[in-house]
Amino acid sequence: MDSHTVLYGVIGDPIRHSRSPVMLNRAFREAGINGAYGAFHVAPERLGEAIAGIRALGFRGLNVTIPHKIEAMAHLDEIDEGARAIGAVNTIVNENGRLIGYNTDGIGYVRSLKEEAEPNLAGKKIVVVGCGGAARGIVWALARENPGAIVLTNRTAERARELAAFFARPDVTAADWGRLKDECADADVVVNTTSVGMSPDVDATPLDPAWLKPGAVASDLIYNPLKTAFLKGAEERGCRVHGGLGMFVYQGAYAFEYWTGRPAPAEAMRAAVLESFDRPTSPLTR
Repeated sequence: MDSHTVLYGVIGDPIRHSRSPVMLNRAFREAGINGAYGAFHVAPERLGEAIAGIRALGFRGLNVTIPHKIEAMAHLDEIDEGARAIGAVNTIVNENGRLIGYNTDGIGYVRSLKEEAEPNLAGKKIVVVGCGGAARGIVWALARENPGAIVLTNRTAERARELAAFFARPDVTAADWGRLKDECADADVVVNTTSVGMSPDVDATPLDPAWLKPGAVASDLIYNPLKTAFLKGAEERGCRVHGGLGMFVYQGAYAFEYWTGRPAPAEAMRAAVLESFDRPTSPLTR
């Protein structure tokens, strides 16, 4: 680092074990960009101060993760049309002191899902488990693929109903948690957007994999472990499985491109994350 180094980072609560710095710092090196990326723990009550700080310090870009994706919007100058439609941001670009919010979660997820598991989502029934900030971007991006139906489920039923009402589309509906087994029975894709099954609680599952029909796609946003207990169980049942590493890489790649205007070295970014698993690890938030 020197006086010309451009600063970037990620904020969340918790954040200490994020692998975003590993991935994005590799991207800057590969691209020959004098940039540095750090992880910053920001409690909810300090969110406004933190965002004002990156404006004052001249950070070029910021990623936003749990639990700030929705609340961060109130502190920005402009929200990209896609992020506004989603109702959450995960990426901030500082354009000469003007902070613009974007969401790369959904587009990163769908790109990964189509490349790794199911290239054609049109007409498919998709069940989404969990209705937090990440689910918003994913549902928005999935809806653009013309699926037959997207069914939202959450342990707190009201959150699923609120998210379905937010999108106000006939193909996006909510189902009570007690109906999850029945909804999964004929689903083509079942997506876990919750943190259930993430290290260190690697034996936990968000739902019984036996509820999925053979040949369906079981998808999990978690990437530590690379294959969760949910995915292992689904694979044993004859399902195709899709882990969260691709989404993590691509959402970061899109953020990199918003910040720099240059193509992201996605394969190097993926390699950096995989290499980091060879070192001592702890629970991840991002």
